[in-house]
Amino acid sequence: MDRTTDQGECPMTTASPPTEPMALAAGFEPRTREDWQRLVADVLNKRRADDDRIAPEAAEAALVTALDGGLSTRGLYLREDRAGHPLGLPGAMPFTRGRAVRDGRLPWDVRQLHDDPDVARTRAAVLDDLEHGVTSVWLHVGDEGVATTDLAEVLAEVRLDLAPVVVSSFSDQPGAARALLDVVGDRPSVGGNLGLDPVGAALRTGTEPDLAPLAGLVRALDGRAGWRALTVDARVLHDAGASEVDALAVAVATGVEYLRHLEAEAIDPVTAFGHVELRVPATADQFLTAAVLRALRRVWARVGEALDVPAADRGARTHAVTSLRMASREDPFVNVLRNTLATFGASIGGADAITVLPHDTVAGLPERFSRRLARNTQILLADESNVGRVTDPGGGSWYLESLTDEVAERAWTRFQEVERAGGVRAALRDGLLRDWVDTATTERERLIATRRRPLTGVSMFPNLADTVPERRPRRAVATSADGFEPRRDAAAFEALRDRARTLDTPAVTVRTLGAQRDFGARQGFVTNLLAAGGIAATDDATPVAVLASSRGQYAAAGREAVEELRAAGATHVLVAGRATELGDAADTVDGEVYDGMDVVALLTDLLDRLGAPAEGETR
Repeated sequence: MDRTTDQGECPMTTASPPTEPMALAAGFEPRTREDWQRLVADVLNKRRADDDRIAPEAAEAALVTALDGGLSTRGLYLREDRAGHPLGLPGAMPFTRGRAVRDGRLPWDVRQLHDDPDVARTRAAVLDDLEHGVTSVWLHVGDEGVATTDLAEVLAEVRLDLAPVVVSSFSDQPGAARALLDVVGDRPSVGGNLGLDPVGAALRTGTEPDLAPLAGLVRALDGRAGWRALTVDARVLHDAGASEVDALAVAVATGVEYLRHLEAEAIDPVTAFGHVELRVPATADQFLTAAVLRALRRVWARVGEALDVPAADRGARTHAVTSLRMASREDPFVNVLRNTLATFGASIGGADAITVLPHDTVAGLPERFSRRLARNTQILLADESNVGRVTDPGGGSWYLESLTDEVAERAWTRFQEVERAGGVRAALRDGLLRDWVDTATTERERLIATRRRPLTGVSMFPNLADTVPERRPRRAVATSADGFEPRRDAAAFEALRDRARTLDTPAVTVRTLGAQRDFGARQGFVTNLLAAGGIAATDDATPVAVLASSRGQYAAAGREAVEELRAAGATHVLVAGRATELGDAADTVDGEVYDGMDVVALLTDLLDRLGAPAEGETR
């Protein structure tokens, strides 16, 4: 296969007949974009000084929100923004609106993940899931999951003619694939996936990808209806910190790499194309999740077009998995909310299969209750909330369509960068992928540390009384220094909580001035901020103190309050807000606590002052 996929523009949707818009605004005076801008400016200027007011023409730009990967969302989308972009149809090129029209009785495959090496537990868990609404089984196999030699026992009671089985592995993909084939043997089966993704395994473990076993295992599926050999897992880079755009682009480049390899092994591209399933992360940004799935189908259809795959067969098979990167260890039930949003996004994005990681997955191997909650999250959305009864429910939304276009175009551009670098293996070897991950991670960690990207239950509204659930540990993936290790967004704050737990009662004095109306807002702000690092606010004397009140109270009684705190033993005094609010007493404090500061750096310093051991050390 030549590199024809490196050429051309990102495909847009196919044309559809124009329709007359409904007259929903009949009887109302027409409004212009300028009218809306003036209204926005009025709202934004309510708390601004006269010399800092925003002009109406700048108000719209003030509502732009930056997303990872160079994406952004605006405050207003209009019909004219979509001029020249026909909506298209589900089940037709370029498959933006879905691989097929959805069956409301079974809108997607409810796929549960099992990676517990305990054979008896996993066997029971698989049957329990299938009896209560799960429609396919996903087994993670190898040194970090179910042993290949145990696969037959785990699946002994599974009706393979009713439930598809897919496997995955980082340590032994060919072994996992052959073990599954041995289990199936001549038994009737509805299908499954051998989970071959040598590039994904190499990214995770830091080894060289070995594509040699692919052709033989693809041929082993000849004549087996419903079976596929390849799963391109975009989660590996996303879990390591890559943006959705970059993870998507690398996944497409990886799929193309496999197709080229199989063509060189005398397997025609049309056959090879049908063996690919793409696994993507689903995050709590439900609209971005939907846009990623819709854009992925569009871009993958472009690859199929370049290979002369029949148009009806170019729709990508997609498997969405709730993101490990967004999961938190602290206050784990917040993960239920994140998973619900992610599942909703995967649903409106038209995922063929969805897996919800249990809310306690960060703590270790999940238990029966957490698995039940995970599967019921998507079953409830599909059946009781009726989300699954509509094909592409977001289709036609000017916002979602615009975001889909932007994701597709940026992913296609990144895909072309990988192609120009010589393909995904060359991009990995030469450090291009590492640069993408490091760049995205650095910017995201800055946003998280300053709480510009808040994490509920972690950096915002943490629960000091919460304890981490005790779970059996999951086996670690053997990896080298070159591997792309998962980096969860909450990790920096969780490390602070671990340090705080080595102290008996870590606390900081929060001194208030005046009445509740004077100090209430800033007292709450400081208390919340301290709790993110596992530190309580107290009235008692401690080595560290924070003064919290209004500008007027600071000017009137700030100096005296600071002197009292130092007399009580405080060696480090901070002020909530800006030190200049203390007037001529500004030089009496040692620092400031304010919205937008590097909270991780502040809390690290406070724990140092309170005597907590460094990260990774014991008391």
